[in-house]
Amino acid sequence: MAIPKELLDQLLQHCDDPQDLLAQGGFLHQLTGRLVERALGGEMSDHLGYDKHAADGKGSGNSRNGHTAKTLKSEHGDVRVHIPRDRNGAFEPVLVPKHERRLPALDDKILALYARGMTTRDIQGHLEELYHTAISPTLVSNVTAAILDEVTAWQNRPLDAVYPVLYLDALFVKVRHEGRVQSKAVYLALGINLDGEKELLGLWIAETEGARFWLGVLTELKNRGVEDVLICCVDGLTGFEEAIQTVFPPTLVQLCIVHMVRNSLRFVNWGDRKAVAANLRAVYRAPTEAAGRAALAEFGQTWDARYPMVRAAWERHWDALAVFFAFPAEIRRVIYTTNAIESLNRGLRKVLKTRGSLPSDESVTKLLYLAVTRLSATWTRPIKNWPAALNHFAIAFEGRVPLP
Repeated sequence: MAIPKELLDQLLQHCDDPQDLLAQGGFLHQLTGRLVERALGGEMSDHLGYDKHAADGKGSGNSRNGHTAKTLKSEHGDVRVHIPRDRNGAFEPVLVPKHERRLPALDDKILALYARGMTTRDIQGHLEELYHTAISPTLVSNVTAAILDEVTAWQNRPLDAVYPVLYLDALFVKVRHEGRVQSKAVYLALGINLDGEKELLGLWIAETEGARFWLGVLTELKNRGVEDVLICCVDGLTGFEEAIQTVFPPTLVQLCIVHMVRNSLRFVNWGDRKAVAANLRAVYRAPTEAAGRAALAEFGQTWDARYPMVRAAWERHWDALAVFFAFPAEIRRVIYTTNAIESLNRGLRKVLKTRGSLPSDESVTKLLYLAVTRLSATWTRPIKNWPAALNHFAIAFEGRVPLP
């Protein structure tokens, strides 16, 4: 809603010092309180069925009965307002519910700061410094805890029947447990739906990453409505492919090239890494699988004497690495790397690194859900060249891609 310029001019004509606009007790602070009171007055009129001082109120059986003073915490500091009462005691304000001591915008600020990795005490200090609003760490915890029902609904929501591409990966977080800090695995399932849009299907927490737990995750996805996945992109975890094909037998499993290159470079001296990475690039960017095998053989001639483990690992995993060679460039860019989920992981790690360790699995869930909600707001466009990719999927996986 646009505010008329004339109204702004009228409001500001009595403001002599611009510094008074945003100062504690200044114009904006006072305006917040007055607007809240005016809105509450409108709620009371709606509740009673007649305006203040209107003749319609005579003999209605209920009437205004003064007000109750209340101090609300807001993004403009503490605001003193007067909450109207009715004689029957039946009035239930919507803007400021009974027993509520905060305006909704303050909760939004708390959740936004929490989603960026700030601790409860950091948020407390930040709000006090910026808005002159004193809150306790307990209040911050209560505000963030209020989203747990929302998290549960999100984690159990129905899913699409078909996802052309599904990325599965895990990241590790430090959680305090019985006086010690331990690393736990957070399992992430990121789908690309039929519109080419990214969608995080859920997150799960476990002691370690393992194929058995992934089997449970995939079973849950199926129970939530997923009937088919065309291609699943994963890292090289032992038993991963078997777990996937137990739940979704026709699914092709593509081993992540980024993970493979990263693991290969662990065997390479620092000075040789750039050259080795360039030679490996010739393998996975080859136009055909035969050309890729030839590039790998050439890689072996150059580097086997110094780093025999690298080519051996690529040969051992070749069937899972070479899946993308069967597809055109549009699909290769989508599936030969888990860039989509790696980008998500980077955003989540950025949030996690500011926290050190978290007090519980519940805290991990709240933080990552809020962070995912913030990050997913930037997923506004489908995958590049998605229509061409979807057409190829429809031909290559005949009968498995729903047609309009």
